[in-house]
Formats: sequence, structure tokens, C-alpha cells
Amino acid sequence: MKFYLGVTDNNWYNFLANQNREDVNFWQPGGNAPFKVLTSGAPFLFKLKSPINAIGGIGFFSSHTFLPISIAWDAFDKGNGCESFQDLQRMIFQYRHDRITPNPTIGCIVLTNPIFFNREDWIDVPEDWSKSIVQGKSYSTETEIGNILWAKVDRLLQKYLYPVSDEDKSQLILEESETPMYGKSILTKVRLGQGAFRVLVTDAYNRKCAISGEKTLPVLEAAHIKPFAESGPHFISNALLLRSDLHKLFDTGYLTITQELKVEVSKRIKEEFQNGKEYYKFHGVDLYNLPNRLKDKPDEGFIEWHNINIYKG
Repeated sequence: MKFYLGVTDNNWYNFLANQNREDVNFWQPGGNAPFKVLTSGAPFLFKLKSPINAIGGIGFFSSHTFLPISIAWDAFDKGNGCESFQDLQRMIFQYRHDRITPNPTIGCIVLTNPIFFNREDWIDVPEDWSKSIVQGKSYSTETEIGNILWAKVDRLLQKYLYPVSDEDKSQLILEESETPMYGKSILTKVRLGQGAFRVLVTDAYNRKCAISGEKTLPVLEAAHIKPFAESGPHFISNALLLRSDLHKLFDTGYLTITQELKVEVSKRIKEEFQNGKEYYKFHGVDLYNLPNRLKDKPDEGFIEWHNINIYKG
């Protein structure tokens, strides 16, 4: 199994260690270097900077993306490791030269279920760790050093990860077929957070509204087909990326999608609000720019649930 030891800003760590977050943004100040080291669900360890030089926690990799600071704040809020958007700007600008741009794009390593170890549980860095490492280093349990390090982490996870209910297990970050080899006992306690879900859906739909094709990020939202409150899981197949007004109409039952992946708009918009011209133009139109992977396309079961329980036909 591959995992990663990432150099972690101590202020970021100290702030989040006092938060109870379902996911966090391990941001990179630059916006042009993709992070391709880990696969979904793999462990990401927090290596605290000098003079501490210890491993203080872990998160589980969800995805990597590039976002303007404003969208990163909207998606993760204090999960960015600070109290306010202005604080996030200041933290990022101290690492960047182009401080004229007020809303630059940054790299976002999205981690779910972050765990911050108590100080007495901090782990020494591996013997092969070099002070010259700036961003981080990957390890594998197939090597002696990697296997020894992971054994220490695994013992701590038994202490810090608690059992979850069967209902919560439907929110797992991975599907069964993608389970990493570090053990189902760990994975069954790892869930996907709302911010991570939004990022995954946004990128799966190539940052375009599934109905209108709108590309303006601030108005695009990840909509559950079967609501989370009704045990709808954080799966891409249970989601659409929608413009905010279309999201509202979808959630309140004034529009839906069919099994043929076409838009259906309820006649009740006109009956109740004497309007709706903007929305009836989408009636019968195919969904726009669906996810590339077949398993990420809207699931028939979730669509049926929405049509029966939500849609006002």
C-alpha cells in the first residue's frame, strides 16, 4: 500500500486540531502542480515542520483539484485551516509572489476524516526523511521503512477511529471494489465529507451545470438526487452539478430527470408562480456533459426515488 507523508504548516495543524471537521483542504499555494501520488482513500500523514519534526495526524485522500481561493473557502470554510477568508488569503499570499491577484487559483488536496493525534502519540519521522524535503514523500508498506511506519500508524488508528453505524457506512469514500489493501477494518470507519463530495461532483461534471451548461463556479452546487437527509449517499452517481436556482427547483420538486437522463419540468411552476419561461426551455433536453465514468452517471435507483418522493409532476 502506498501512503504519503506531507509537510504540514504548523498553524494549519494547530487550528484544525481544535476543530471537528469531516474533511479538510490541505492547500498548496501554487495552482499549477497536480498531485498524482495517491489514489482515492489512501492515507495522507501530517508531518509537522521544524523544529517539531514529528507525524501529528492523518487524513484520507479524496481528490486533488484547483480552485480560486474564494471557492475553496466556500467549499471548506474553516476546514482550510484558519478562522476567516481574509486569514486564508494572508496565509497563501505569504508563499506567493503575485499578490496583486485577489483571488488566485490554488491547489487543493482534499482529505476526509482528518485525525489529529494527541501530542503523546506523535510519531517520529522515518530515518530516511531528509530536511531538504519541501512538500512531502511517498512511502509503501512493501518497503521495510514504510511497513514499520505504517504499523505505528495502524496501531494509533485502532485508538482514534471509532465504529460507525450501518447507515453511516453508506457514506464511505470508496466503493467496495476500490478498497485499498490496508484493511477494511479501517476503511469502514472512513466517510466522505460534504466539501469533498462537492469537489468530486464539480470535477466529474467538468465544472458545468448538468442542465444549463453554466460554467460560473460560484453558482454551481452539488445536488443530491436522493437527499443526504434521507440516507442518500455521497456518491457521484447520486449527484448532479446544478446552477443554484436549478438546484433549488430540483430539491423542491419543480423539476427532475428521467431514466433516459432528460430534464422534466413540472407544470406547477406556471400554475403556482405564473411564470417559468426560463425553465420550461429545458424541458425534454438531455442532461449536459455527464461524467465520463459509467459508474458516476446518475443511478436509476436514485432517479426513481426522486421522481416518486420529491417531484411534483
